[in-house]
Amino acid sequence: MLSGPGGVGKSTVSDYLRKNCPDIWVSVSATTRAPRMGEQDGIDYFFRTESEFKDQITNNEFLEWAHFADNYYGTPKAPVFQEISAGRSVLLEIEISGARQVRSASDQAYLVFLAPPSIVELERRLLGRGTESPERAAQRLELAQEEMAQSHWFDEVLVNTSVEEVAARLITLASQPR
Repeated sequence: MLSGPGGVGKSTVSDYLRKNCPDIWVSVSATTRAPRMGEQDGIDYFFRTESEFKDQITNNEFLEWAHFADNYYGTPKAPVFQEISAGRSVLLEIEISGARQVRSASDQAYLVFLAPPSIVELERRLLGRGTESPERAAQRLELAQEEMAQSHWFDEVLVNTSVEEVAARLITLASQPR
């Protein structure tokens, strides 16, 4: 499981693993946020209306879910359990509150916190994406500092200075028995 503040590179690392490591299955999350340019339903996220998402919550269809940055995010249970049953390593890219839910639900989950090299670099990444207004980026940076203060309860903290290095460490972790 991979978590960390917004803009730290979780999606970039997940995309790298999806393309370069077929032994690790990367879960696709559901969200109520609007697709960003180029994102596709079922590949980047399962895009849902708030009503559809809440129905899935009611039907207990999520392994974890959270309300974050004015949207809902969650990990559909069924595909995760299918992949685990098939013997594959599974990577979940989730928010901090989702990580706490996973920790409560499974003692076999290995929780990895992805940290930025610095708060200045995180700000550069958030603004560089061009998807956040300066005001929204400031809010996300404030939240990121709160999230980074919670990294101590994760099993491992990785600093994202290189996507390839983070991915290599995750591949090593996935190959170790739990």
